[in-house]
Amino acid sequence: MTDAPRKILVTSALPYANGSIHLGHMLEHIQTDIWVRFQKMRGEHCIYVCADDAHGTAIMLKAEEQGLTPEEQIARVQAEHEQDFAAFLIRYDHYHSTHSPENRALSEQIYLANRDAGHILEKEITQLYDPVKGMFLADRFVRGTCPKCGAADQYGDNCEVCGATYTPGELVDPYSTLTRATPVEKPTTQLFFDLPKFEAMLRDWLASDALQPSVANKLREWVDAGLQPWDISREAPYFGFEIPGWPGKYFYVWMDAPVGYMASFRHYCDRTGENFDDYWKADSDAELHHFIGKDIVNFHGLFWPAMLEGAGLRKPTALHVHGFVTVNGAKMSKSRGTFIKASTYLKHLDPQYLRYYFAAKLGKGVDDFDLNLEDFVQRVNADLVGKVVNIASRTGNFVHKFGGTLPATLDNAELVQSVQQAATGIAALYETREFGKAMREIMLLADQANEYIQARAPWKLAKEDGREAEVLAVCATALNVFRLLALYLKPVLPTLAEKAEAFLKVEPLRWQDADRLLGEHAIDRFSALLNRVDMAQVDAMLADSKDTSGEAQTATETAPTKQSKPKKKQAAPAGNDEPISIDDFSKVKLRVARIVKAAHVEGADKLLQLTLDIGHGDTRNVFAGIKAKYAPEDIEGRLTVMVANLAPRKMKFGLSEGMVLAAGPGGSEIFLLSPDSGAEPGMEVR
Repeated sequence: MTDAPRKILVTSALPYANGSIHLGHMLEHIQTDIWVRFQKMRGEHCIYVCADDAHGTAIMLKAEEQGLTPEEQIARVQAEHEQDFAAFLIRYDHYHSTHSPENRALSEQIYLANRDAGHILEKEITQLYDPVKGMFLADRFVRGTCPKCGAADQYGDNCEVCGATYTPGELVDPYSTLTRATPVEKPTTQLFFDLPKFEAMLRDWLASDALQPSVANKLREWVDAGLQPWDISREAPYFGFEIPGWPGKYFYVWMDAPVGYMASFRHYCDRTGENFDDYWKADSDAELHHFIGKDIVNFHGLFWPAMLEGAGLRKPTALHVHGFVTVNGAKMSKSRGTFIKASTYLKHLDPQYLRYYFAAKLGKGVDDFDLNLEDFVQRVNADLVGKVVNIASRTGNFVHKFGGTLPATLDNAELVQSVQQAATGIAALYETREFGKAMREIMLLADQANEYIQARAPWKLAKEDGREAEVLAVCATALNVFRLLALYLKPVLPTLAEKAEAFLKVEPLRWQDADRLLGEHAIDRFSALLNRVDMAQVDAMLADSKDTSGEAQTATETAPTKQSKPKKKQAAPAGNDEPISIDDFSKVKLRVARIVKAAHVEGADKLLQLTLDIGHGDTRNVFAGIKAKYAPEDIEGRLTVMVANLAPRKMKFGLSEGMVLAAGPGGSEIFLLSPDSGAEPGMEVR
């Protein structure tokens, strides 16, 4: 008897319907999608829902600025969001909006349940009011001088210079960012959720395994400092849902936004017949997983579970919190072109590249994630093209040369069995969101397969009469491993998996397929499954993302008026060599390479075309200006040293993917560098 499938409801944080999706958003949604795809491959009953967060003052003002109704604005943005997510292969079971009948009904239900249970307070407070715009001002629409350190032009709730927090009324010389008018204080009655009532429950919740330890510790600081009632109402004009019994007052966006998870699922249930209460009743045995960023943990880790508890509903099974995305070690920047929209990325690069790079560096922690673009290019090319796809490209066509069918006989059954046995460990890593560790395990298996192929050299066996069966047995070994690797990578690289399935003529791969192998099985002719990344594509993407107008202006406005003294220009060393730093030099990656093939280049007087084996099944094409010294036959099979991380360069003869190292004055007086004896292709030279 097999265990019944788990019932799992999964969400990602709701993107705000006020702007485009960028790569920071994509980290979270790719992380969630990988986990969901894995669960579905395992046969679990896993449902993934999301929605646009469509309420708030900012959306109302943005629509006004564009001459649209808020409904028109959010519909336009949602269509763009859904298009971008689909292009990145994010597969929601349903994508909805918080501005929906389902969300209105559920928000009112949760509010009324908490009100009737005595968890809603009425308090008269004083708020800043813009007399020109005729509206109360949220903290983000008030700026002024910090009352703690005197820094000018700070937000209404915190100072970006000294880090102090305060109320908008404490600002010195405050002004409205909407009209530049000086706001006035006006009394108003607001509604508050009585969060302090839930302190004991929240302490138990924070002590559970529902949160990562660092997240629980951070939230515990809030509780220890003393919980305060939470303001859940806003005055008109406001785009949102009016609060029952309070004309002119609206639910604060963060009150109805998390209810949007429930609303999206409710719409899914109405469409499919799924039982809504099975997932949300207080004693539900279904799992509820929220994937979110660390900037919104207070809402999801304190307010949301308390609201659910107060309404008699279940709390989340787990919050899975990730850090922020940086690019090349720095905050995303429009002026540097590193604030990259999803749509801009898609103009230049395959979405699977980013899915793999994110997976290769993601763990279950909350650390910030750096998208290093040079490392991105190298890792995608080395791992996916040079290791995984290379297995199929080096063996697939030999099968067709000798009949097109894989035999039942394996040349190395032990290798295939070891790759099969890795399924359990890789599954455990996916389950715990240790995607980076899973990718490393998979690439180690790919390395073993490539080393096996290199040792058996089917291209040599195929040239010898009577060894066709041996060649096919080698190919059967390699392609069974390739199929397993495609299976293990399918949550991350669904399109590559689909192409692998078509090439191998197999049904869509499921996790349990690791238990079986291909034998006496016809396959299709091999064709390219994934192309290399060219650094030129990345450069074009950055150029396309650049917007110097906004950030350059900001930098000018905030620069100190006192000019710094220019630095004295450093003298160049002898020989007029331009100085570089040790950091520049450390970026250069030198590797041992074997010259597998050398050939003359038609129309080139100085160049030879080299095919270099740099280990782990990765080969590079390099054009080298060494023809005056070496004949092709003299250097084939020789080991040399190459710059392995040099950006590819387009030449009229083709793409050069690196540089071999040589010394000498040039011409016929040049000598290729050779490593010491015992070196092997792929070894790093230090």
